Amino acid sequence: MFTYVCLGTSDIARSVRFYDPVMAALGHARCHTPGEEDAGELVGWGSYNNEGAHEVALWLGKPFDGGPPSSGNGTMVACKATHWTQVDAFHAAALAFGGSSEGPPGLRPQYSPDFYVAYVRDPDGNKLAAVCRGFVAPQAPHR
Repeated sequence: MFTYVCLGTSDIARSVRFYDPVMAALGHARCHTPGEEDAGELVGWGSYNNEGAHEVALWLGKPFDGGPPSSGNGTMVACKATHWTQVDAFHAAALAFGGSSEGPPGLRPQYSPDFYVAYVRDPDGNKLAAVCRGFVAPQAPHR
C-alpha cells in the first residue's frame, strides 16, 4: 500500500544519530540515494532501489515549505518487527539516542493476543511503534 512515509525534522544530524540505531534494531539500513546524500536535507531508511522505482522507506527531512516540523495528534508510524527482541532493541535504542517512551515493550491483548509492541517519540516528537505479531510468548534467540 505504501511506498514511503516522510516525517519532519528540525535537525537532520540529530535525526541520523537517533534513527540509525533505532532502524538498525529492526534490520533497516540507511537508503543510498546517489547524488542526494550531500544535500543534507533528506535521509531515509529501508529500501530505495533503481532511483526509487522500488522503494519502501521511512524518510526524515526539513519541511518543504520551510516552516517548522510538527508531529500530528494521532499520527504514528508503526514498523514491523520479526521477533520480540527487535521490539525491545528498538525501544532501548530510541531511549538511548534522545527519544522518549510512549509505552514500553509488551503484549497489548486489547488489540490482539499476539500484539507485542513498543511506542516511542523521536527527538522532534514524531511517534513511532515497533510491532511483532504471531507470538504470545518470547521466542528463542535467532542464531
